[in-house]
Amino acid sequence: MHNTSHTLLSSQAGPKTQQERSGQWLLVLGGMLLGTVGVFVEEAEQHALVTVWFRCAFGALALLAWGLASGRTAELRLHGRSWRVACATGCLMVLNWALFFAAIPRISIAVATIVFHIQPIWVILFGALFLRERVSALQWLATLVALGGLVLSSGWVGMSRADASTSDYLLGLLLCLGGSLSYAAVTILAKTETVITPYALACWQCVVGVAVLAWAPGVFGWPAQPAAWAWLAGLGVLHTGLAYVVLFTGMARLALGNIAVLQFVYPLTAILVDWCVYGRTLDSVQTMGVALMAGALWTVRKPTPA
Repeated sequence: MHNTSHTLLSSQAGPKTQQERSGQWLLVLGGMLLGTVGVFVEEAEQHALVTVWFRCAFGALALLAWGLASGRTAELRLHGRSWRVACATGCLMVLNWALFFAAIPRISIAVATIVFHIQPIWVILFGALFLRERVSALQWLATLVALGGLVLSSGWVGMSRADASTSDYLLGLLLCLGGSLSYAAVTILAKTETVITPYALACWQCVVGVAVLAWAPGVFGWPAQPAAWAWLAGLGVLHTGLAYVVLFTGMARLALGNIAVLQFVYPLTAILVDWCVYGRTLDSVQTMGVALMAGALWTVRKPTPA
């Protein structure tokens, strides 16, 4: 009996390990893909609201195509409160993307992505305030450390008064912080609605974005160059459609601890891409801030042992 059980466990261990390994690679691939968002935004050279509208439009088409191919379109039928959550999170996601895209040309891809990734801290604070979730002493300490790391990584500490007064760097930081706050609100709202699936939520968010910003291209202008259309299509198809499929498929195969660690692939890729494509690097103070934020965010995302 012992040998039979051992054989059964051994036969199950292999596939499970393979599944976890494939999940890790999918999360790495998805994080690397999202790390290139800033390049597509900068190269498209469009108003932030126009960029968001095209991302929503192409993203909705890509997600709908995947839903049809995978037989998941039935999930798009919403009822009651789910409609309100989908509309609210869609509007917040539009705001999040618009603020983030507007911040990128002002403070660089790397800094914007780093500052944006403070959003797990807002989720903890919002959860404590509105959902009455318990926050441990360690999480409060990690929150303070992360905020300190944010100040250092933003580049504001080492900036001269002349640079600060002649640039809109501070505006870019504030825009990005606003984007992280709106994304945290999306996360909190999504946690309160357990009926709607992640796929349906993502798809309806894009549809809401298309409807809310339908006026933007007419006001700010349609892309004049074919290359701009290609960059904008990439934002929707690659960074919304493909990235969603890759990331959520990978997350379904991994434990929460592994997911938390691998999510740092996104900001690290953004830093490398900013350096390779545009030659922009972080100084030693900013690098120290990134390290503090990474350690703090890893701590608050790490599951509590049972």
